[in-house]
Amino acid sequence: MKKLLILVLLTSAAGTAPAQNWPLFRGPDSTGVAEGPAVPAQWDAEKGTNLLWRREIPGFGHSSPIVWGDRIFVTTAVSKSPGPGVDRKAQTLTTEDKSEFEWRVYALDKKSGKILWERTAHRGIPHSKRHPQSSQASSTPATDGRVIVAYFGSEGLYAFDMKGKLLWKKDLGLIDTSLHIDPDIVYGTASSPVIYRDAVILQVDKDRDSFIAAYSLKDGSQVWRAARDEFPSWSTPVLLRGPQRDELVTQAYKFTRGYDPATGNELWRFGKNGEQHIPSPVPANGLVYLVSGGTDVAPVYAIRPGASGDISLPESGPRSEHVVWYLPRGGVHIVSPLVYRGHMYVCADNGVLSVFDAASGERLYRVRLGKGGEFFASPIASGNHIIFFNQEGESFTIKAGPKFELVSQNKVGDLVMATPAVSAGVLYVRGYKNLYAIAETKGK
Repeated sequence: MKKLLILVLLTSAAGTAPAQNWPLFRGPDSTGVAEGPAVPAQWDAEKGTNLLWRREIPGFGHSSPIVWGDRIFVTTAVSKSPGPGVDRKAQTLTTEDKSEFEWRVYALDKKSGKILWERTAHRGIPHSKRHPQSSQASSTPATDGRVIVAYFGSEGLYAFDMKGKLLWKKDLGLIDTSLHIDPDIVYGTASSPVIYRDAVILQVDKDRDSFIAAYSLKDGSQVWRAARDEFPSWSTPVLLRGPQRDELVTQAYKFTRGYDPATGNELWRFGKNGEQHIPSPVPANGLVYLVSGGTDVAPVYAIRPGASGDISLPESGPRSEHVVWYLPRGGVHIVSPLVYRGHMYVCADNGVLSVFDAASGERLYRVRLGKGGEFFASPIASGNHIIFFNQEGESFTIKAGPKFELVSQNKVGDLVMATPAVSAGVLYVRGYKNLYAIAETKGK
């Protein structure tokens, strides 16, 4: 009986532990869906309502926080002299940071927000320009509980252990993200690393010589590398784990592609994409959902994995064996979609939310969130709710389902560009100045 009880406890712990971790961009499966206790529906960080703690993070970055065990990890770029920061009124599409920066990784205690350690990965003047509303630390780190990997674009790839010891670093050269339509426009990097088995995978789409590669978590040696005939993109790849095979799906200008994550061999490709590729693919319901945006083409589609070769749709129809459904319009420019409980949520930069039936692509409703403001952070699902943040730090909590129901509007009191993380019923929001922990605090 004693052995049986121990087995039950171990099984229970193994089943619940992953739900408490948020190890990469948009969580354990890159879906934005938080398992476990729901985060509160009401909060006000300015007044301290349901605010567990706030912690100032030096510098600025749009990378999301990640969580493993009792620790939170976040990256930032700290300028040694006052610079333009996030310039929302810039008259140009490119900013050049000319001062010396420090690219840092921070580890914080999850319960208190206390900084446990900080490490400087690199010092120097940035090699690359960026968009005025972007940052020099926009890629979210990733961890497997043993190694933390931080990607800083042209400043390199770095791996630390959980105590902050530098394990290795990798110089990837200049990551030139100038637009193919105008080489003077440079947005910077944003695609985040993905850990698969004992390797970290990076999608590096740039002006020329784009590639996707895997590096050993142990020593940073290259495991495989595949050339990509692509223009710059900012989407993070996602892993689809299946009974027959695993697939790594990337989104870019020319093609959405599926790769074997163990070898880098291309499995399939799909065309008809939009003009710019920032939203990440979302795996759900045995499918992968994708959106992209642009002035003329902004598609939404659902693809069934397991394909081979070119599965681009013919002009004659919107479906095929592996393209479950396809809409030529409805995609968005920046915000990654969310698929939850049979519905797909797609939020445009201006806050116009479209909700689709995830099985058929039928649009169920379309509504604007708030009265204005830009949206950059991707939505999070927790419990019965979907949470959206605009740039002004206002959040909109809606009820999950086929009909629109606004549950609450809340505010952080800080600029919000990064996608939040969730762990054990706590919402971690990375603002321009602070990291916020939002949780039910009544009676505590």
